[in-house]
Amino acid sequence: MRKFSSVLAGLLVAGSLLSACGGNNNSNGNAQGNTGGEATPAPAATAADNSTAATDAPADDITQRKVTIKIHYPTPDLTEMRAQEDDRIKRFQAEYPNVEIIKDDWQYSVSEIGIKMAANEAPTFFNTYATEAKFLVEKGWAADITDLWNTYEYKDQINPVLQNQFVIDGKIFGVTQKGYVTTTMINKKMLDDKGVAVPPMDWTWDDMLNTAKGVADAKKGISGIAPMGKGNEAGWNWTNFLFEAGGEIQNVDGGKVEATFNSEAGVKALDFYKKLRWEANAIPQDWALGWGDAVGAFQQGRTAMVMAGSDGVIEQALNQGGLKPEDVLTYPMPAAEKGGKHTGVLGGDYLVINPNATKDEQEMAFRYITFDYFSDKGLEALDAILQQRKADGKYFIPPLLDYYAADSEFGKKTKAVYDKYSDIVYQYNPDIMALLDGKPEAQYNTQDYYATMSNVIQELFSKKGTDSKAQLDAAAKTVQEQFFDSITVE
Repeated sequence: MRKFSSVLAGLLVAGSLLSACGGNNNSNGNAQGNTGGEATPAPAATAADNSTAATDAPADDITQRKVTIKIHYPTPDLTEMRAQEDDRIKRFQAEYPNVEIIKDDWQYSVSEIGIKMAANEAPTFFNTYATEAKFLVEKGWAADITDLWNTYEYKDQINPVLQNQFVIDGKIFGVTQKGYVTTTMINKKMLDDKGVAVPPMDWTWDDMLNTAKGVADAKKGISGIAPMGKGNEAGWNWTNFLFEAGGEIQNVDGGKVEATFNSEAGVKALDFYKKLRWEANAIPQDWALGWGDAVGAFQQGRTAMVMAGSDGVIEQALNQGGLKPEDVLTYPMPAAEKGGKHTGVLGGDYLVINPNATKDEQEMAFRYITFDYFSDKGLEALDAILQQRKADGKYFIPPLLDYYAADSEFGKKTKAVYDKYSDIVYQYNPDIMALLDGKPEAQYNTQDYYATMSNVIQELFSKKGTDSKAQLDAAAKTVQEQFFDSITVE
């Protein structure tokens, strides 16, 4: 879901500091350039202006040619992230003085990317989401960077769970930045207080239902689980169960998009919500909770389980709710049945290179994107952050999924830094990584689908005896007629 709380956004900023340090510079954001034009020819080297290059640099050395790239830049409200980007620009240009950088704070939009490409106004690289890979590749709006990728020193250390979303037919079309797979956070203390056994990590819907039922105490205002029940978050939360049951949101065939969530799998997933609400009486009596409400209920000990990306939930629980790390367990989403997949909605940010850019521009864009990855300076910055957290008496919650693989050399170096501060760094159960199964959101009109499903879920929570199939058929009809029918996939 492309909606992050300020807490989660802050954590992702902290995560990005693994590879960047704060700072500022006066690089010219108004310089002119053309990402789709021809590269400026390198001036002839002379003894007066470039004797070293003339004698030592290979004729095809890209660092000896003038290159202009237009970079993805944070919006004005993200002042801290802008400061980090300015620092990176300064450090990059110190290493590549031949590169002119233009800042562009345009944010990817599926309704605008075609116009940007047609007008040759898209940045040399731009940010996009896990859902967009196939769409951008089919439209020809993402450069094939396989050759650049194959010569990248650290390609084998990139997190495959995230990176694989932009591998299409064996070719590479984007670079992962960060991401999440929806997980379930459990308040172990609440389970212990009620004498409810902690479920196995390889758990099922039945395990979730029984755990929630065992902890719930309606008279005391305690719920066993708080599925989000208002806003697009409600549809987003429920979609995890649709995926776990083997369902899909939509299907693309013959240039048309068809709603498919009113399937047998959809009915099964909706019926499970009915069990949580009416059979187990395990959800909050005031069930109309958005992201902040549900996470707040978990933080305050009013619900034993909540489903979201892990970082923001744990940050609030430990640093605002007073819980201890051993009280907060992070689980994958439950499998529908024993032996099934623990599928959770996968979200993430990726950087894609403009196919209209010249080869030189594409290569420099790739070097810029990966400039701070796997850097010792990033580890030094992380150490400084952890020192400050310790001084402030705060816990640090690392992202469950970062751009690097946890078992990579850099992952091991990062873990060594975390181990120095083991008293304040939250530790995930290592068994969770083998069970996580991320599935991207739907490619077309995801938020409209979520909003429609939120209405379905609110009706289910407020009215006993609803007909799941009838509800889903009506919702699919609405989504189809109002949104999908107007889409033509070329």
